[in-house]
Amino acid sequence: MLLPYLEADRIEAGCDEVGRGCLCGPVVAAAVILPSGYSNKWINDSKKITKAEREDLVVEISNVALSWAVAEASVAEIDQINILNASFLAMERAIRKLSPTPEHLLIDGNRFKTTLNIPFDCIVKGDGKFASIAAASILAKVHRDRYMAHLALEFPGYGWEKNAGYPTKAHREAIRRNGPTPWHRQTFRLLPDQLTLGFNSTTDSN
Repeated sequence: MLLPYLEADRIEAGCDEVGRGCLCGPVVAAAVILPSGYSNKWINDSKKITKAEREDLVVEISNVALSWAVAEASVAEIDQINILNASFLAMERAIRKLSPTPEHLLIDGNRFKTTLNIPFDCIVKGDGKFASIAAASILAKVHRDRYMAHLALEFPGYGWEKNAGYPTKAHREAIRRNGPTPWHRQTFRLLPDQLTLGFNSTTDSN
């Protein structure tokens, strides 16, 4: 069972993002305020549970959370300000949607930058430690997977309905065969040998 809070008797929001390592599509973040004392043994890091379990938990989290929100940073923003800053931006946008305003933030990871005047703690692998961060990871993951599956209807052949834009072998082979789409991140290294193939992007995704 994950921890229900870092400190009792305050409004804490867990925050997480999904899609930093993808070659295409937006980065998506979520923020969740769970009720005091709420526990659910099934809530966990979104990567450690099945798609069906995530889908069920989205309904549960949406119903029980005091407040929750999902937000994005676009491909254009990722290319303009880099993926790390775009991740921070998406998280800040999600947090701004919450009502009530949280008194403290639990951020998954080791860094966070924000213009919000809300204290926060960064927690490495927090989605496997705190329920609110795990809940945020589930909401963000399901939202982004659905988004990429929808885009796959417009751009078939890249396997986004299965790989969600991550750099799988099949995805990279599709880029090599068909070229990049407008949804691919131009500042990411889409192919290992892309400089010799005429691609403009030169920055590795890591």
